[in-house]
Amino acid sequence: MLLQGLYPSFMVKDAYSIEYEKLYRQGTRGILFDIDNTLVKHGAPADERAKCLFSKLQSLGYQYCFLSNNKEERVKSFCEQVGGTYIFHAGKPSVKGYEQGMQKMGTNKENTISIGDQLFTDIWGANRAGLVSFLVEPIDKKEEIQIVLKRYLERFVMWLWRHSGKISDERE
Repeated sequence: MLLQGLYPSFMVKDAYSIEYEKLYRQGTRGILFDIDNTLVKHGAPADERAKCLFSKLQSLGYQYCFLSNNKEERVKSFCEQVGGTYIFHAGKPSVKGYEQGMQKMGTNKENTISIGDQLFTDIWGANRAGLVSFLVEPIDKKEEIQIVLKRYLERFVMWLWRHSGKISDERE
């Protein structure tokens, strides 16, 4: 079906509830993260929860890269607070940013996952790049108008996904 490229591999409540230890044991070594509304509210600095998550990921041995369509100032600032590498103006859903992120981390599509809150950028791009994709619920419901409009389309796609029999969650 045409819309399958928009379906996430997994749907989870948030980036903080993913079983990263389990994924590491299964061979995952790199994670591409969206920032805004995936890890923190849009434009917010890294909070304690984010700092703890990235400290944990470092201790597990993960490489991670922030992949954002936002400006460098925003992405660099967040990255400086939690470590890792970043790509700004990533052009998601283009595959190019995902490939650059894996190159920076020294990983490949077999051992890298991607986590984000938007179907038409984060999930579609990750799927096009051949990655396992995790869709998280947006942290903040208050969003810019263009994102609000996309959310209506996302709800329709997710309704189709739920009725497709292809639903997965990370607990499986």
